[in-house]
Amino acid sequence: MTLSYKPFLICLTTLAAVALLSSCAHIPSVGPNFKKPEAPKVDGYTPKPLSPTTSSATNVLGGEAQRFVSGQDVPFDWWTTFQCPALSKLVDEALRRNASITAAWAALRQAKELVYAQQGYYYSSVDADYNVTRQQAAGNIANSTAPGYQANGTAIFPLQSSSPPYNSALTWTMHVAQLTVGYTPDVFGLNRRTVESLDAQAAMQRFELDAAYITLASSAVGAAIQEASTRSQIEATEKIIAANVKILEALKNQRTSGYVCDLDVAAQEAQLAQVEATLPPLQKQLEQTRDLIRALVDNLPSQDVEETFLFSSLHLPQDLPLSLPSTIIRQRPDVRAAEENMRSANAQVGVAIANRLPQFTLTANGSGTATVIAEMFSRGGPGWSVAADVSQPLFEGFTLLHRQRAAKQAFIQAVAQYRTTVIAAFQNVADTLHALVSDADALKAADKAEHAAKHSLDLATSQYQTGYASYLALLSAEQTYDQAVINTVQAQANRYADTAALFEALGGGWWNRAELTKK
Repeated sequence: MTLSYKPFLICLTTLAAVALLSSCAHIPSVGPNFKKPEAPKVDGYTPKPLSPTTSSATNVLGGEAQRFVSGQDVPFDWWTTFQCPALSKLVDEALRRNASITAAWAALRQAKELVYAQQGYYYSSVDADYNVTRQQAAGNIANSTAPGYQANGTAIFPLQSSSPPYNSALTWTMHVAQLTVGYTPDVFGLNRRTVESLDAQAAMQRFELDAAYITLASSAVGAAIQEASTRSQIEATEKIIAANVKILEALKNQRTSGYVCDLDVAAQEAQLAQVEATLPPLQKQLEQTRDLIRALVDNLPSQDVEETFLFSSLHLPQDLPLSLPSTIIRQRPDVRAAEENMRSANAQVGVAIANRLPQFTLTANGSGTATVIAEMFSRGGPGWSVAADVSQPLFEGFTLLHRQRAAKQAFIQAVAQYRTTVIAAFQNVADTLHALVSDADALKAADKAEHAAKHSLDLATSQYQTGYASYLALLSAEQTYDQAVINTVQAQANRYADTAALFEALGGGWWNRAELTKK
């Protein structure tokens, strides 16, 4: 028995030819080519230059002066500049364990796989098919020839058994093997533009991953600062309550001796109750902040985190990086994602245009057919075909035209969104710089006010005890001091939070991040 592989040689030859065509084709794609937007041509973030250093309050934690270092790079692990091992451990655990990072990685991998899948259309498709059919046809129709036989009774498909009598039923098995090679030349760049769009979407997901890292780190640092602030406010409030309790006891003793009246005691009781009422909200805030910290490291609320935070454990960074305006659009992941969204929309315009142009398809087929497997490629069994097809949309109810117009409008929208994102990024940096300068001044003023209020309270207390001041004067001084203490604590928290916000506004240093291995 001699086998003929001619059909398959034809298919393989066709496959090689179309593969060569695929690799050698350099026909420009239809539609506009994407151009990267230029950075805004500005020299700074504010109309007037900011002071290179902030003011300082030397008598309070977090009151050190900070210096802006223009052009200094932003480290990815910027939270280590707070010199707090507990904070570094918290952020590292959050980046390693939080589910939002796992989801962002999965979204990136999914987007990349979609790019690879679309790139598969650059190549020829090869399909193999084998089919076996067992069937019986009736042969007793009057004045007819039995199926599978010639008019003289000779079988077209010889069987091992003797030929059945004329006009009797015929049963046979048919084997068909087929190899098909297909290729769609990307003449006008329909597939290239589609791949470009998907590649841009994958890049968007990459920047979304970077943004997830930055957001998570900022959230962890912000939660630690909030915990330190709340603990300081609780500590200050508890001291204020203890002082008010002592004053109340002293007033009650003086009332017994007849030196004060019931009105003075009642006023002090109201003051104490007012201060005590501020403690439960602070305790609630602390517990909710701890819940947030547990969630950031992927713990349930019942699974505590050993790290706790106080202002005494946080160091305020002295030197702060200040990226040049010309580089900020390359550093911010939200701006880079908006740029990739614009590139994807631009490619979709080319896709819409290509869909209105002719589509070409090349197909080659080789097959073998017989009633016995061994005879599929013998004489008379093999067969082949080569086909080319051209399809041109003529009228689709203007659907393709309107899709092209819609794609152009989507690109215009993406350009506008990019512009909005850039302006918001610059605004974010400017707001943070203003906050750093103003909140440094605010802490200095708050510290000064606290010391003045403390001095006033000491004087009022001394004068009240010697009879030179009324209790109302003492109560007023006491209330002023209480509020001044809380204001100072809140001003401290603002300085730490502003510092973290600047690192985030400058892009969080994602470009200095080493890839983390995901489980």
